[in-house]
Amino acid sequence: MLEDAKKVLRIEAEAVLDLLDRIDGEFEKAAEMILECRGRLVITGIGKSGLICQKIAATMASTGTPTLFLHPAEGIHGDLGMLMRDDIVLAVSNSGETEEICRLLPVIKRMGLPLISMSGKPESTLARAGDVFLDISVREEACPLGLAPTASTTATLAMGDALAVALLLRRGFREEDFALFHPGGTLGKRLLLRVEDMMHSGDDIPRVPENTRLKDALYEISSKKLGITGVVNEDGELIGVFSDGDLRRALEQGVDVLNQPIGEIMSRNPKRILRSNLAAKALANMEEFSITSLFVFDSEEERVPIGIVHLHDLLKAGVV
Repeated sequence: MLEDAKKVLRIEAEAVLDLLDRIDGEFEKAAEMILECRGRLVITGIGKSGLICQKIAATMASTGTPTLFLHPAEGIHGDLGMLMRDDIVLAVSNSGETEEICRLLPVIKRMGLPLISMSGKPESTLARAGDVFLDISVREEACPLGLAPTASTTATLAMGDALAVALLLRRGFREEDFALFHPGGTLGKRLLLRVEDMMHSGDDIPRVPENTRLKDALYEISSKKLGITGVVNEDGELIGVFSDGDLRRALEQGVDVLNQPIGEIMSRNPKRILRSNLAAKALANMEEFSITSLFVFDSEEERVPIGIVHLHDLLKAGVV
């Protein structure tokens, strides 16, 4: 059974690798047609190909290409009304002779819509009808009976992904653009939430003057409930921090520190972050330096903190 499973993976991997030689002028032409389209990309297919088409459509839509899926059987019973004059159609059929797909072709032509054909048979009706043809043929299916679409659907999906990513890069699509289409869940939070959305500001920022005695600074640490306080000079500029960890280390040295000015025992050169940075960057910095808080600033040059962001705030917001 294990050898059979490995054989399936080898066959499907070879089917994908065979596509490399087909990323050519036809592929480039298809991509340019979609880029120049003023309407939507309408993808159609039925059966297993239809399921793959739905995934390709979802990938396209989430990466900046307005896309919808048209079920061909529903199309010939009224749903062709969703086609608009400025649309472009991507039709997928491994055989290229699927009845429902072939019945759509005259309407597509009559409307004057550009057609990208994706098929495993270069001489098929669908392949010959297309303005552009993308070859997704495979040497063999992973199914030993040669009946269940396996390697062919994998190749179709890979070709669709190649097209989607090529378009994404050509459009200059960014993480921020991707986040706009994925506002929910962890992904949206990682890509949309910024430090300024998470930070404590104003009177909630723990900070004390550098000449404050430690026993008085401890009240600031406990009252603000962040396990840390910033240490500022007379101009309000952050010059250091003092945390629970610093207190433990001082006490372990057996030094009577409670009456010492905090400026003498603070940690200098505290880590910082900008309010405009993604919250995910704040989390990455905390993990890198094994800390739980970052003071927030308006710019790299600014020295007066405008806020503080804590690890617990990021965890509660789901930025993981």
